[in-house]
Formats: sequence, C-alpha cells, structure tokens
Amino acid sequence: MKKWEELKKFVNKVISEENIAGASIAISKDGKVIFEQGFGYRDLEKELPVTPDTVMGIASISKSFTALEIMKLVDEGVLKTTDLVTKHLPGLKIAGIDMDKLQIKHLLSHTSGLPPVGRRQDHIHFKKHIEYLNGYETELLGEPGDYFSYANDVFLLLGAILEKYRKCTYARHMTSLLNTLDMKNSTLYVDEIEKLSEVTKNYIYNEVKKEYELADWPRLGVYEAGGGVRSSVRDLLKYGSVYVNDVDNNYVSKESIEEMYTPVYETNPGEYYCYALKATPNYHGVTLVEHGGGQPGVSSNFGFVPEENLVVAVLTNTSGKPASVIWRAAVNCALGLPLLEEKEVEPYEMSNQEIDNIVGYYETDEGGDLLIYKDKDNLRGVSANKHYTYTPLSHDTLLVNEMTYQTKIRFMFKKEERAWAVFVGSRIFPRKI
Repeated sequence: MKKWEELKKFVNKVISEENIAGASIAISKDGKVIFEQGFGYRDLEKELPVTPDTVMGIASISKSFTALEIMKLVDEGVLKTTDLVTKHLPGLKIAGIDMDKLQIKHLLSHTSGLPPVGRRQDHIHFKKHIEYLNGYETELLGEPGDYFSYANDVFLLLGAILEKYRKCTYARHMTSLLNTLDMKNSTLYVDEIEKLSEVTKNYIYNEVKKEYELADWPRLGVYEAGGGVRSSVRDLLKYGSVYVNDVDNNYVSKESIEEMYTPVYETNPGEYYCYALKATPNYHGVTLVEHGGGQPGVSSNFGFVPEENLVVAVLTNTSGKPASVIWRAAVNCALGLPLLEEKEVEPYEMSNQEIDNIVGYYETDEGGDLLIYKDKDNLRGVSANKHYTYTPLSHDTLLVNEMTYQTKIRFMFKKEERAWAVFVGSRIFPRKI
C-alpha cells in the first residue's frame, strides 16, 4: 500500500540523517500483523540485515513488564498500589523521604521525590541495593507525588517486591512471563543472548570521528528490573496483545491494565506519565500509550492505541537516536494521519532578567549535567561535552536547535525568581550553581 511505502521512505530518511546502524518496526491491529520491516544492519562489518526477528535491547520498555507483574499481584489481592512501600519492604528507610507517605504508586510513576542518584549496576541483590538507598544522602525534589523525575534506583524496588512474593529471582519470574506470552526470541540473561538467532551488534555513533563504535551488552544487576529485557519487534507485538484486543487474554484484569495508563503526572502539556507508561489521552480522538528506552547501543519505543487495538514496536541498535519519532510516524501511518506532525513554534524574546533566571549549572548524581550560558545574543548550553544553541519559546522553555526533531527543555521555578532545576528528557536536573 502507498502509505506503507511512505513510512519506509520516512524511516530510511531518519536512519540516514541520524546515523542509525539498524532498526526494526512491527505493527499489529486486532491481533494481526499489518506491517513489519527491518532497516539497515544488525552487523555493519558483515552487512547482515535487520529483520523483525532481530534481537535488540529494549531498555526501559522493560519497566512496563515489571509494572504488569505488580498489577498481577494487585489482582491477586497481595497488594494495592496505595500501600506504603514499607508494608512490603519493611527494611527500606530512604534518607530524607517520609516513609509514611511513599506508596507503591510513587515507585511505578517515578514520583517518589528522589532525584536521579549514583547508579550501582554492581548490585546483584536487592537487599544490597536497599542498604545503599538507606544510606544515600541527597537533597530531595519534594514530597512523594510532588514531582515526576525518572529514578531507576527506586523503580527497581518493585523487583524486590516481586522476588518476595514470587519466591524466586526477578529474572526467573520474568522469564516465566516471556514463556507464557510465547516470546521465544526474548531473554533477560546476557549469557543467553548469543544463543538466540539474529542477535544485533550494539553501536554508538561517534560524532567526532564520524564512525560507529561497538558497545557491549550491559550487565545491569538489580537494574534489570527497569531495563533488562532483550527482544524483537515480533515478540513485542505478542507482549502488546496483553494490553489490547479488548484485554481478553485474562493475564491481568482489564481494570488493572487501564490503571497502568491512567494519567498520574502531567510531564508536558497534554502528556502524562502513568505506571511505567506514558499517555497522551486526546490524540486525534484516541489515546496514545507508549514508553521509550535507551542504553549503550539501544534506542527503543513501544506502545499501543487501546481504542484501535493497535500495537507498535520500534527497536534500533544505536544509542541516543529518535526511536520515538519513528514510532509516532508508524502510529500515524496506521491511523491514516500525516507521518510527522510537528507544531509550528513561535520564538519568544526573553528579557535580560528572564535569561539571568535560567543561566547556571545543573547536575544530577546519576551523571547528567547541563551548563546554560549567554553568548552575545544567543543562549547556549553544554551537556556531556556536546554544545547546543537554543531558541526561547517562553520564559521557561527552550527549543534545542541542534536536534532534527523538536526537542525542548523546561526550567522549573518555585517562589524564588531563579530556576531551581531544569527538566531534560524525563529527568529533573537540580541547579548546582
């Protein structure tokens, strides 16, 4: 069909412009595959092509797998999302957080109040990680529920809860879910990856050298609860069937599925974070539900449109690439909409005072940083040794000029005039200077 040819052309354009080694897309409607395609290479040196069966990392898409299993515990009456976390993990006492307010739903929705903290992938036991969090001292963003900011370190506590009640390791239990859904081309075990067919190489594109560099499959330790699944787009369609087709699979109740994509916190106008899923409730008369992921050699996006029984999965084998743009184009194509809908932006002239309110250095313990400064008439920034220029859209929002597809950062204010933090991607970077 003509529309699918337009989608292929668009994806090839993105792959070329963004230096993506390989990508795969699969789309199903009413339980039937309506489009699947591989693009580029899973192995550049050997010129082996990507196919819909190519195994790639899915990174943080894995979080919804964990959330789904938590909701299964809800269905079984083991817990409620409004339970205090300490009811199920009594040894948890995160420094600074009022543990009488921290609920399961705050872990699911990244609204615990804890900023991104130093990552410890060497922790292979949840008990060790709980001890780490209990002794970690940092300035909180606010009370549980006040702010949304990605925090893998507390989300993974849901894995500890699953281990407690399933009485086996997190990976072993999640493997049973993969088996139940007949996801034969998926695994959480790094040592098992190479035993699967059509496994990708993972790539990082070096912007300075203009060449691809190989990345190893990361050993995540307890962080596998938030990013450990490796899969193919065909297998992800099987996973997506849990959420659509009138939720007739009986794996988790319809009520629990709907709770997973019920808005919790508005992250951008009209966009909400839910339980390990993001929702855009009023998108041309339907609801978009999705989640992305990123790791060394991984840029991914997965989601569904419940009203249309539509599931879309996009995986790429290159870091830091706009998989969400390809995903949205695929969704739009299936819905009969223009592939790329970027809203026209109107530049905003910031006053000197407004500029002074946002310039400064912002940083997280996890390693993210951003320096904002004024250079003559331009606002500039440096993050991870990359340089950017910005177009102001309002007193608190800047458009990143170097990004091919519209990317914005938003500054956060309390009572004082100066911004106390900046919201970048899905994380809050507190001001340091």
